[in-house]
Parts: sequence; structure tokens; C-alpha cells
Amino acid sequence: MENEIKQSAENKAIVNRLYQAFAIGDVPGVLGTMDPQIVWNEAEGNDYGKGNPYIGPDAVLNGVFGPILQDHDYFNLQNIELHEMLHDKVLATLRYDAKTKKGKAYNAQVAHFWTVKNGKITNFQQYVDTRKLHDAMNS
Repeated sequence: MENEIKQSAENKAIVNRLYQAFAIGDVPGVLGTMDPQIVWNEAEGNDYGKGNPYIGPDAVLNGVFGPILQDHDYFNLQNIELHEMLHDKVLATLRYDAKTKKGKAYNAQVAHFWTVKNGKITNFQQYVDTRKLHDAMNS
């Protein structure tokens, strides 16, 4: 049990590094936290979820991060709280504070569910108010 608790703290630190890199626009730093075969799933109903699952860092970059940057004037992650879990899992609760290129600002409640193994992120699942995102992207 002690080893599992230590591992969950290390996993939390890896996810935290991803968020820190994202905050400063360090794309190589973000992608460097990911396993080469990461399985990334955007929330069902999210426009970026149409390509689910994204397999590998390049697929995440080209299918999720690139389009988000193209579609938004800004896209910030705020109020990030990381929660250690057992069995290689980390839960993040946060908010998206963003403004689309169409001028629609939104602030959405979000949860990210991460799996970390051998020091790399292997799985990601997003949960978000997809109606709020849809309305912002299509207004």
C-alpha cells in the first residue's frame, strides 16, 4: 500500500508537469509527458471528440491542440485541482476559460481523468459541459 501511495504522488506530479507546460505554451513539454501510444478521448458531444480515440502524441497535437488554437483567441485552464487516486489514476478538476475566434467567451466546468504508467501518461478522458462548448463554437 505504501508503494502505491508513493506512486500516486509521482503520477500526480507528472500530470502537474503537463499542466505547467501547457500554461506556458511548452508543446514539447506537454507531449513529453505522454506515452508514445497514449489513448486520448475528448468528451462525447465535444466537437474535438469526433476523432476519438486519438492514439499517440502527434494525433493529440494535430487532432485536439492544433484545432483548439485555431478556433480560439485564448484557451486557459484555471482552478486546477489534482486528486491522487489509486491504480495509476489521477483526477483533475478545473475550468476552461476561453474565447472563440467568433468572439464568444465561455467558462466551463471540467474533469480530466488520467492514467499514468511507468512515468508516462497512457490514457486521458475529458468530461466537460459539452453544451456550453457547442454553443460557444457554433454561435
